Amino acid sequence: MTIAIDGFSSTGKSTLAKELAKHLGYVYVDTGAMYRAVAFFAMQKGYIGKDFFDKESLINSLPFIKLVFKFNTELGFAEMYLNDVNVEKEIRTIEVSSYVSKVAEISEVRSKLVEQQQEMGKNKGIVMDGRDIGTIVFPDADLKIFMTASPLTRAQRRFKELQKKGDNVTFDEVLKNVEERDYIDTHRDDSPLVKAKDAIEFDNSNISKQEQFEKVLKLVNI
Repeated sequence: MTIAIDGFSSTGKSTLAKELAKHLGYVYVDTGAMYRAVAFFAMQKGYIGKDFFDKESLINSLPFIKLVFKFNTELGFAEMYLNDVNVEKEIRTIEVSSYVSKVAEISEVRSKLVEQQQEMGKNKGIVMDGRDIGTIVFPDADLKIFMTASPLTRAQRRFKELQKKGDNVTFDEVLKNVEERDYIDTHRDDSPLVKAKDAIEFDNSNISKQEQFEKVLKLVNI
Protein backbone atom coordinates (compact mmCIF):
# COMPACT_ATOMS: atom_id res chain seq x y z
CA MET A 1 0.00 0.00 0.00
CA THR A 2 0.83 3.67 -0.30
CA ILE A 3 -0.27 5.48 2.87
CA ALA A 4 -0.45 9.29 2.81
CA ILE A 5 -0.69 11.22 6.08
CA ASP A 6 -1.30 14.95 5.82
CA GLY A 7 -2.24 17.58 8.35
CA PHE A 8 -1.31 20.62 10.36
CA SER A 9 2.01 21.09 12.15
CA SER A 10 2.49 19.32 15.49
CA THR A 11 -0.44 16.94 15.05
CA GLY A 12 1.81 13.92 15.50
CA LYS A 13 1.91 12.95 11.81
CA SER A 14 5.50 11.76 11.98
CA THR A 15 4.97 9.75 15.16
CA LEU A 16 1.98 7.95 13.67
CA ALA A 17 3.71 7.41 10.32
CA LYS A 18 6.83 5.95 11.99
CA GLU A 19 4.73 3.56 14.09
CA LEU A 20 2.71 2.41 11.09
CA ALA A 21 5.78 1.90 8.91
CA LYS A 22 7.54 -0.08 11.63
CA HIS A 23 4.47 -2.25 12.30
CA LEU A 24 3.86 -2.93 8.60
CA GLY A 25 7.50 -3.24 7.56
CA TYR A 26 7.11 -0.28 5.21
CA VAL A 27 9.47 2.54 4.24
CA TYR A 28 8.80 5.77 6.16
CA VAL A 29 9.46 9.19 4.63
CA ASP A 30 9.22 12.42 6.63
CA THR A 31 8.74 15.03 3.90
CA GLY A 32 8.69 17.80 6.50
CA ALA A 33 12.33 16.98 7.25
CA MET A 34 13.15 17.60 3.60
CA TYR A 35 11.61 21.07 3.65
CA ARG A 36 13.26 21.78 6.99
CA ALA A 37 16.64 20.79 5.54
CA VAL A 38 16.19 23.24 2.66
CA ALA A 39 15.20 25.95 5.15
CA PHE A 40 18.29 25.15 7.23
CA PHE A 41 20.44 25.38 4.08
CA ALA A 42 18.95 28.82 3.36
CA MET A 43 19.76 29.92 6.92
CA GLN A 44 23.33 28.65 6.65
CA LYS A 45 23.86 30.55 3.39
CA GLY A 46 22.31 33.74 4.74
CA TYR A 47 19.44 33.65 2.28
CA ILE A 48 16.73 33.97 4.93
CA GLY A 49 16.32 35.84 8.20
CA LYS A 50 13.70 37.61 10.28
CA ASP A 51 13.36 40.55 7.89
CA PHE A 52 14.59 39.21 4.55
CA PHE A 53 14.39 36.27 2.16
CA ASP A 54 16.56 36.03 -0.93
CA LYS A 55 14.37 33.55 -2.80
CA GLU A 56 16.28 33.87 -6.06
CA SER A 57 19.57 32.76 -4.50
CA LEU A 58 17.86 29.76 -2.89
CA ILE A 59 16.24 28.76 -6.18
CA ASN A 60 19.60 29.01 -7.96
CA SER A 61 21.16 26.82 -5.26
CA LEU A 62 18.63 23.98 -5.55
CA PRO A 63 20.82 21.88 -7.90
CA PHE A 64 23.49 21.87 -5.18
CA ILE A 65 21.20 20.65 -2.39
CA LYS A 66 21.48 16.92 -1.82
CA LEU A 67 18.93 15.37 0.54
CA VAL A 68 19.24 11.77 1.71
CA PHE A 69 17.58 9.72 4.46
CA LYS A 70 19.93 7.29 6.21
CA PHE A 71 18.54 4.67 8.55
CA ASN A 72 19.92 4.79 12.10
CA THR A 73 19.75 1.27 13.53
CA GLU A 74 20.17 2.50 17.11
CA LEU A 75 17.30 4.97 16.88
CA GLY A 76 15.13 2.80 14.68
CA PHE A 77 14.35 5.47 12.08
CA ALA A 78 15.99 7.33 9.20
CA GLU A 79 17.74 10.65 9.78
CA MET A 80 18.02 13.59 7.40
CA TYR A 81 21.37 14.27 5.72
CA LEU A 82 21.99 17.56 3.93
CA ASN A 83 24.94 17.40 1.53
CA ASP A 84 26.28 14.35 3.39
CA VAL A 85 25.98 15.96 6.85
CA ASN A 86 23.54 14.68 9.49
CA VAL A 87 21.26 17.65 10.28
CA GLU A 88 18.47 15.76 12.08
CA LYS A 89 18.94 17.71 15.31
CA GLU A 90 19.55 21.10 13.69
CA ILE A 91 16.38 21.05 11.58
CA ARG A 92 14.08 20.50 14.58
CA THR A 93 14.67 23.90 16.23
CA ILE A 94 12.06 26.63 16.65
CA GLU A 95 14.18 28.88 14.39
CA VAL A 96 13.96 26.45 11.49
CA SER A 97 10.25 26.03 12.23
CA SER A 98 9.79 29.78 11.83
CA TYR A 99 11.18 29.70 8.27
CA VAL A 100 10.16 26.33 6.88
CA SER A 101 6.66 27.31 5.72
CA LYS A 102 8.07 30.33 3.86
CA VAL A 103 10.57 28.09 2.09
CA ALA A 104 7.86 25.53 1.31
CA GLU A 105 5.84 28.24 -0.49
CA ILE A 106 8.38 28.40 -3.30
CA SER A 107 7.16 26.46 -6.33
CA GLU A 108 10.67 25.51 -7.46
CA VAL A 109 11.41 24.00 -4.04
CA ARG A 110 8.16 22.04 -4.02
CA SER A 111 8.73 20.78 -7.56
CA LYS A 112 12.20 19.47 -6.71
CA LEU A 113 11.10 17.73 -3.51
CA VAL A 114 7.83 16.31 -4.88
CA GLU A 115 9.79 14.69 -7.72
CA GLN A 116 12.11 13.05 -5.19
CA GLN A 117 9.20 11.94 -3.01
CA GLN A 118 7.35 10.34 -5.91
CA GLU A 119 10.50 8.46 -6.87
CA MET A 120 10.81 7.15 -3.30
CA GLY A 121 7.28 5.77 -3.40
CA LYS A 122 7.14 4.27 -6.88
CA ASN A 123 7.33 0.71 -5.52
CA LYS A 124 4.64 1.26 -2.83
CA GLY A 125 5.05 -0.22 0.65
CA ILE A 126 5.53 3.31 1.96
CA VAL A 127 4.13 5.64 4.62
CA MET A 128 4.73 9.30 3.85
CA ASP A 129 3.64 12.32 5.87
CA GLY A 130 3.52 16.00 5.01
CA ARG A 131 1.16 18.67 3.76
CA ASP A 132 0.39 17.61 0.18
CA ILE A 133 0.97 13.86 0.09
CA GLY A 134 -2.62 12.83 -0.58
CA THR A 135 -3.35 15.75 -2.90
CA ILE A 136 -0.16 16.22 -4.96
CA VAL A 137 2.53 13.62 -4.26
CA PHE A 138 0.32 10.51 -4.22
CA PRO A 139 -3.21 11.51 -5.29
CA ASP A 140 -3.96 7.81 -5.88
CA ALA A 141 -2.70 6.65 -2.46
CA ASP A 142 -4.47 3.56 -1.11
CA LEU A 143 -5.13 5.21 2.26
CA LYS A 144 -5.22 8.92 3.04
CA ILE A 145 -5.30 10.31 6.56
CA PHE A 146 -5.76 13.99 7.41
CA MET A 147 -4.73 14.93 10.95
CA THR A 148 -5.83 17.98 12.90
CA ALA A 149 -6.05 19.32 16.45
CA SER A 150 -6.65 22.72 18.01
CA PRO A 151 -3.75 25.23 17.74
CA LEU A 152 -3.56 25.38 21.55
CA THR A 153 -3.26 21.61 21.88
CA ARG A 154 -0.60 21.46 19.19
CA ALA A 155 1.38 24.33 20.72
CA GLN A 156 1.34 22.59 24.10
CA ARG A 157 2.71 19.39 22.55
CA ARG A 158 5.41 21.25 20.63
CA PHE A 159 6.39 23.30 23.68
CA LYS A 160 6.88 20.13 25.76
CA GLU A 161 9.01 18.57 23.01
CA LEU A 162 11.25 21.63 22.79
CA GLN A 163 11.57 21.82 26.58
CA LYS A 164 12.74 18.20 26.69
CA LYS A 165 15.39 19.04 24.11
CA GLY A 166 16.55 21.96 26.24
CA ASP A 167 15.49 24.68 23.80
CA ASN A 168 15.02 28.08 25.41
CA VAL A 169 11.58 29.10 24.12
CA THR A 170 8.37 30.45 25.61
CA PHE A 171 4.92 28.96 25.12
CA ASP A 172 3.73 32.17 23.46
CA GLU A 173 6.52 31.88 20.89
CA VAL A 174 5.52 28.32 20.08
CA LEU A 175 1.81 29.16 19.80
CA LYS A 176 2.59 32.09 17.51
CA ASN A 177 4.74 29.85 15.34
CA VAL A 178 1.98 27.22 15.09
CA GLU A 179 -0.60 29.83 14.08
CA GLU A 180 1.71 31.50 11.55
CA ARG A 181 2.59 28.17 9.94
CA ASP A 182 -1.11 27.23 9.75
CA TYR A 183 -1.86 30.45 7.88
CA ILE A 184 1.03 30.13 5.43
CA ASP A 185 0.45 26.42 4.82
CA THR A 186 -3.26 26.89 4.06
CA HIS A 187 -2.94 30.12 2.03
CA ARG A 188 0.05 29.50 -0.25
CA ASP A 189 -0.65 29.49 -3.99
CA ASP A 190 1.24 26.28 -4.73
CA SER A 191 -0.12 23.08 -3.14
CA PRO A 192 -1.82 24.59 -0.07
CA LEU A 193 -2.65 22.35 2.87
CA VAL A 194 -6.14 20.98 2.24
CA LYS A 195 -7.89 17.76 3.10
CA ALA A 196 -8.10 15.45 0.09
CA LYS A 197 -11.70 14.59 -0.78
CA ASP A 198 -11.12 10.91 -0.07
CA ALA A 199 -9.02 11.41 3.08
CA ILE A 200 -10.22 10.29 6.50
CA GLU A 201 -9.97 13.09 9.05
CA PHE A 202 -8.60 12.51 12.54
CA ASP A 203 -8.92 15.19 15.19
CA ASN A 204 -6.56 13.91 17.86
CA SER A 205 -7.04 16.75 20.35
CA ASN A 206 -8.52 14.36 22.90
CA ILE A 207 -7.30 10.87 22.07
CA SER A 208 -4.08 9.12 22.99
CA LYS A 209 -1.35 8.14 20.52
CA GLN A 210 -2.17 4.48 21.11
CA GLU A 211 -5.89 4.97 20.41
CA GLN A 212 -5.06 6.84 17.24
CA PHE A 213 -2.62 4.17 16.08
CA GLU A 214 -5.14 1.38 16.66
CA LYS A 215 -7.88 3.23 14.76
CA VAL A 216 -5.63 3.89 11.76
CA LEU A 217 -4.33 0.31 11.78
CA LYS A 218 -7.90 -0.93 11.48
CA LEU A 219 -8.28 1.21 8.34
CA VAL A 220 -5.11 -0.30 6.90
CA ASN A 221 -6.44 -3.81 7.49
CA ILE A 222 -9.88 -3.22 5.96
